[in-house]
Amino acid sequence: MRVRHAVVAGGGIGGLTAAVGLSRRGWRVTVCERAPVLTGIGAGIVLAPNALRALEAIGLGPGLGPGRDPALRAAGDALPIQVGLRTPDGTWLSRSDGGAVSARHGLSAIAVHRGFLIGTLAAALPPGVVHLGVSVTGLDDTGDTVTVRTSAGDLRADVVLAADGLRSALRTYLFPEHRGLRHAGEAGWRAVLPGAGLPDPQAAETWGRGERFGVVPLADGRIYVYATAVSGPGATPRTDHHAELTRRFGAWHDPIPALLDRLDRSAPDPVGILHHDFHELAEPVPRMHAGRVALLGDAAHAMTPNLGQGGCQAIEDAVVAAHLLTPAADVPTALAAYTRARHRRTTRISRRSRRIGELARLSHPLAVSARNLAVRATPRALSLRALDTILGWQPPSTPGPGTGPHRLKRLMP
Repeated sequence: MRVRHAVVAGGGIGGLTAAVGLSRRGWRVTVCERAPVLTGIGAGIVLAPNALRALEAIGLGPGLGPGRDPALRAAGDALPIQVGLRTPDGTWLSRSDGGAVSARHGLSAIAVHRGFLIGTLAAALPPGVVHLGVSVTGLDDTGDTVTVRTSAGDLRADVVLAADGLRSALRTYLFPEHRGLRHAGEAGWRAVLPGAGLPDPQAAETWGRGERFGVVPLADGRIYVYATAVSGPGATPRTDHHAELTRRFGAWHDPIPALLDRLDRSAPDPVGILHHDFHELAEPVPRMHAGRVALLGDAAHAMTPNLGQGGCQAIEDAVVAAHLLTPAADVPTALAAYTRARHRRTTRISRRSRRIGELARLSHPLAVSARNLAVRATPRALSLRALDTILGWQPPSTPGPGTGPHRLKRLMP
């Protein structure tokens, strides 16, 4: 039987996860990544239990046993114990430990550098799959195959997975009438710092008046920090990000001042600070596929980072798509099943993330006090249960004989 060909546009987390899943399903895969190198630019990512289960479903992840990736298994040995939400003076509004999440969902979250995850996924692919410096410039879906136009020449594919990110050109190709992105009302800063010499920090997010500061210990001993502030579209960012962060957060509770000191541009080895506006889709796409082309990750459902689920949902997308695209599957039928499995879930999570952002952006003192009181009064058990529909997601099981390629019971939200 002819080995069918899948083209993946984009070599980020979602695209590479899809490539691994499809390769292990027997597809010949070509990943077109426009960047000259694969990188996980300057930030951390928290792999929540739902994402870890998805990775395990394609033979990766921290679970013990044959076929589990040793790098991710090693990363699983170092997890933040405490997580919570604080006020700028250090008062805890809510606090829990990783053990509670693990007991409820069978896995604890793992925080790693994006570059580590990108490298792990790339290393799981056969040689020659990833083509760097190659952009997808257009498509021609004839119904039987897809001609993929790239900067290096045309490719013929049986399916195309568009994982080309926030400003996806292929999303515009599929749905030219879609409203695209909208500004989410915030801007953010991100950096990864050396952790040596600091007391063991606790994973926490601190909410002020329209501002936030997050601290996430990574599995390799470094510390991922991020900050957000209310910002309008087109606002001109200050060029001295360290000075701006110090002005906003320098008087907040420990260890934030010490972490900001490590961002100092006058230091011998200054740490790079990324600054970016937050964007999300103005409305959900009508569906996550058309013909033989499917969207995944930010291309399909760009969302705010308030739930930490952007990358996790991309991983889920990729694993579900790879599961449905069996070597003998009818591609349009499989992609229609993919839309049914993913569209409602990702839309709900995107909306929930937006609502959390609206709470975090509150700046009036009375509104902030009421918000903090409500968070403090919420029982810990209720807070944990509120995440069940997100963290408790289960990946699709491999169909048994006679069950067909589109068994969706375990895919639905």
